[in-house]
This record gives sequence, structure tokens and C-alpha cells, in this order.
Amino acid sequence: MTRQFLNQVMLAGAMLLPALASAEVVVVVHPSVSVAGSKDDVANLFLGKASALGGVSLTPIDQEEGSDAREEFYQKAAGKSQAQLNAYWSRIVFTGKGQPPREAGDDDGIKESIAKNKGLIGYIDSDALDSSVKKVMSVK
Repeated sequence: MTRQFLNQVMLAGAMLLPALASAEVVVVVHPSVSVAGSKDDVANLFLGKASALGGVSLTPIDQEEGSDAREEFYQKAAGKSQAQLNAYWSRIVFTGKGQPPREAGDDDGIKESIAKNKGLIGYIDSDALDSSVKKVMSVK
């Protein structure tokens, strides 16, 4: 093998490492909230098809559009890409059947919002998990 080929292989591998090393996305609520539900239940809540999780009324909040956590969450929880999600919400809003979750920024923004309001549910990168929020589930 040529040196140039090996360099290209190493560069390609280095580009993949961040994706492979990224932590998983976790669904979080206020530490005082006790709630459980399936991945489908969580997806339905974030898609406006439900207003409660395990009998507890919760309002979903999103990370900013384009964030890795948001894309991973919707892909794994609801099976939707960002383009599919945009089309879904365009249809729902146009027909007057609902509004998408409000955006609360990044991991820190989600945690800060949930700390101030016990009725919210969001998702963050598991590396950002701390005592300000409680993990409901991992999105796999």
C-alpha cells in the first residue's frame, strides 16, 4: 500500500471517531417528577400525539434545530429525519392540529428550562447528565 493511501485511510478513520465516540441521548425531566414510559410514548409526546407520559402531564421542549442530539433523538425515538420532522410539523401547523415543541437551546438550555419548570420534558446528551435533571430513559 502506498503512503498516500494509508494517510487517506487514517484521515477517514479519524473523521469517524467523533461519531463513534458520541454519547447517547437521554430523555430527562425535573428530579422531583416520577414518570416512566416507552420510547413510543415519548415519541408521541414530542410529536404532539399525546400530552402525558405515564399519566403525568408534560410539555416537551426541543434542542435547537441542527443539533446532533435533536437529530439523534428524532431518528431513534420517532424514526424521522430532520426533513421528515419539518414536513410533519408543517402539515400539523397548517391544519391547526398543533404546534411543535419550543426550542430551549442546547443541553444546558434544556437543563436550565427543566430546573425552572417541573412540567417540562426534554432530551440531552448523556455526557451532560447531572443532578439538575433526572433521566427517564436512554434513546437507543
